[in-house]
Amino acid sequence: MLEKTYSPKDIEARIAAAWDKAEAFRAGRPDRAGAETYAIMIPPPNVTGSLHMGHALNNTLQDVLCRYERMRGKDVLWQPGTDHAGIATQLVVSRQLADKQIQMRDLGREVFIEKVWEWKAESGGTIFNQLKRLGASCDWSRERFTMGAHGEASDQMVRAVTKVFVDLHKAGLIYRDNRLVNWDPEFRSAISDLEVDSLEVKGHLWHFNYPLKDDPTQFITVATTRPETMLGDTAVAVHPEDERYRHLIGKTVVLPLVGREIPIVGDTYSDPEKGSGAVKITPAHDFNDFEVGKRHDLPLINIFDAAAVINENAPEAYRGLPRFEARKKVVADLEALGLVEKIEPHTHMVPHAQRGGAVVEPWLTEQWYVDAATLAKPALAAVRSGETRFVPERFAGDYFRWLENIQPWCISRQLWWGHQIPAWYAEDGAVFVAATEAEAQAQADAHFCRAGVPLTRDPDVLDTWFSSGLWPFSTLGWPDDTQELKRFYPTATLVTGFDIIFFWVARMMMLGLHFMGDKPFSDVVIHGLVRDDKGRKMSKTLGNVVDPLGLIDEFGADALRFALVAQASQGSDVKFARSRVEGYRNFATKLWNAARFAEMNECQRVSGFDPAAVKTTLARWIVGETAKAVAETEAAIQAYRYNEAAGATYRFVWNIFCDWFLEFAKPIFTGTDEAAKAEVRAATAWTLDQILKLLHPFMPFITEELWAVTGETGPAREGVLALSPWPVLDGLVDEAAEAEIGWLVDAITAIRSVRAEMNVAPGTQVPLVLLSPSERTRSLSERYGDLLNRLARLSGLTLSSEAPAGSVQIVVRGETLALPMAGLIDVSAERSRLTKALKEAESDIARCDAKLNNANFMTRAGEDVVAEQHEKRAEAAERRKSVEAALQRLAALG
Repeated sequence: MLEKTYSPKDIEARIAAAWDKAEAFRAGRPDRAGAETYAIMIPPPNVTGSLHMGHALNNTLQDVLCRYERMRGKDVLWQPGTDHAGIATQLVVSRQLADKQIQMRDLGREVFIEKVWEWKAESGGTIFNQLKRLGASCDWSRERFTMGAHGEASDQMVRAVTKVFVDLHKAGLIYRDNRLVNWDPEFRSAISDLEVDSLEVKGHLWHFNYPLKDDPTQFITVATTRPETMLGDTAVAVHPEDERYRHLIGKTVVLPLVGREIPIVGDTYSDPEKGSGAVKITPAHDFNDFEVGKRHDLPLINIFDAAAVINENAPEAYRGLPRFEARKKVVADLEALGLVEKIEPHTHMVPHAQRGGAVVEPWLTEQWYVDAATLAKPALAAVRSGETRFVPERFAGDYFRWLENIQPWCISRQLWWGHQIPAWYAEDGAVFVAATEAEAQAQADAHFCRAGVPLTRDPDVLDTWFSSGLWPFSTLGWPDDTQELKRFYPTATLVTGFDIIFFWVARMMMLGLHFMGDKPFSDVVIHGLVRDDKGRKMSKTLGNVVDPLGLIDEFGADALRFALVAQASQGSDVKFARSRVEGYRNFATKLWNAARFAEMNECQRVSGFDPAAVKTTLARWIVGETAKAVAETEAAIQAYRYNEAAGATYRFVWNIFCDWFLEFAKPIFTGTDEAAKAEVRAATAWTLDQILKLLHPFMPFITEELWAVTGETGPAREGVLALSPWPVLDGLVDEAAEAEIGWLVDAITAIRSVRAEMNVAPGTQVPLVLLSPSERTRSLSERYGDLLNRLARLSGLTLSSEAPAGSVQIVVRGETLALPMAGLIDVSAERSRLTKALKEAESDIARCDAKLNNANFMTRAGEDVVAEQHEKRAEAAERRKSVEAALQRLAALG
């Protein structure tokens, strides 16, 4: 028997335990041995992570697909796992040690790594427990970690990473090179673009005069935001078409403070419209300058060490100075020489390390690289041919742009935590890449023709994205030839955010195609960000971060899930409001109360109930409406139109089932027609079962609980709802029943709408006149007169060939109805109220149009602000339409 009040916290842990006991989410269940497979690889969250709203959205969308396909009878594998998150994890553990007055470098590498494993054992599983609270139906028995088991070199995940590195190196696709990288001076490591945040900083733009060698009294002025880097300048660039400087191309200037002669080169990188039109070129410390340097064969002069301290390549006066102290001295020394033209306040974007916050330096260093351009070719072809498709399709354009212009992929990191690079060096620098030290030793001994060549292992580790790029096949047992690999690769669908298409999706495509000979997934479903209700990105700085676990505590996991899915239109950001979660908690309560109503009215499941054989009009109607809802929901899920799927289920449950069907059923339940009563009771129980199945992918906890409790009577349930079959209700729509009940629904809806528009008091009863009705409508009005009177708050129903004076006329399915309003409303007051409302709506539209038609606003406003204006305009236009319709009806009253 159902409790009186729905309480999510009382059922969620119990339901989760029931799923575990039933092994409901286990891939490869014996009962699915011959079934079609469906596999999804979870985007592995960082092992340091805890559940945030982005995780909640991403995993809810995956769970909808997995639960739906599982109910369709497929052998579903939703593969869980975490990423070792090199920088983030090293930062967390090193800070914890620092709190205990322990410095990680004092411990040494081996001891520190052991401390990380200890931390993982204690805290590394936090996010999995949180995902379980969300209802994620992963096969938790198959949890994987990108670093494999605790320190086991023989672990299959470790062997996979090692084999990929070694094989790509043998193929010439991994190599060492001296190039610019994003360098974090705090960690003293290269980092990826994704680990860099560009933050707006108020700084200065310094303009320096560089004297010409031929005539030191003449200068060329350059501007920079990083004065210290001028110590490494190797050229000045001007645009080749710039009349001011064309005559200087090929001449040289003397670099102040250094005395080095550097050329003036013509290059289109220099913009004549910016600054002086001349730019200093420091190829070793700027990515754009690096490309200019390659075009003009300029030397690379690195003036920083790994800690961003000035090194021996700069004049002695600056050596040993940290970069920002060097900046002050460079400016002061140039001022003393009279070479500072001017200094301007300047707000600009400065790259900062996402972890730790240090200002990132472009730094010239030798690193390991992957020939990504070669690997990208098959990855591009797979999407172009349709083997893998992006949903929405527009994101394929981003994928193409990134891969068509892809640069060598820097895969080495100067960290301790991560997959150590399987490369060993001899004393002369010769490198030997092998799966094991013994193999590397054998290579070295053969190379030098002597035994026992001393070798030192490369201390660097691999970029986190290198191991996560193998995720679709390493998690299935590769490089071993496992049954899971044969059965579940390639996977079906990847659900992820647009921000990691390049960093993760592209890498999985490149590595999967290269090593497996097949794409890793068929569909890549891209979702947007979760923003606040004003469309702003959530951040601690703005104070608008929402804790999903707090919402689960307050409203339940189902309400949070439904709020996210209901707004997840393809590729668009989710504007999240706490009120939406509260609203869907009310929706869950509505479902709970509907089930209790059915229980109290003895609506029990009947063995052998055949929905196609029901005879009562109301039963035939609800069977047909259920079939339509299932078809609409199914089509939306299969097209990854999550919001439409959620909307279809919501409308059916709240409006069709609760608001209409149960209301229409009440007189049958209390009536004397026992045959009709029995059939409608059975149809109610059957419909409720279909609702639970329909809603289960979105709201798994409440539906599973109702499935269990409603299964206490009637035929025995065969198992948990999560493993029950998805409804197949083809051919059950009854047009005759829909025409009959549909007319009743439309009539009541139209009458209620007019009452609201005319501001008729809720308790006031209004007469209804059918104008020259057809025989069918006359029959319907007689059959359902009591329901019409009760639900539309009518004082009675009459027939007439003419509308009474002062009537509002409405047309319902071709039949005209009249509502006499004389004496029920103050026409003058209503006209005044509606006129005022119309002006307000038009004013709101004009305000939105003024912004949307303003080129300056459209250029400067963010996408979220523009979208908000479009939404406001659409809402105001709908209000205007409604008010205009009400004014037209009012005009008919005189």
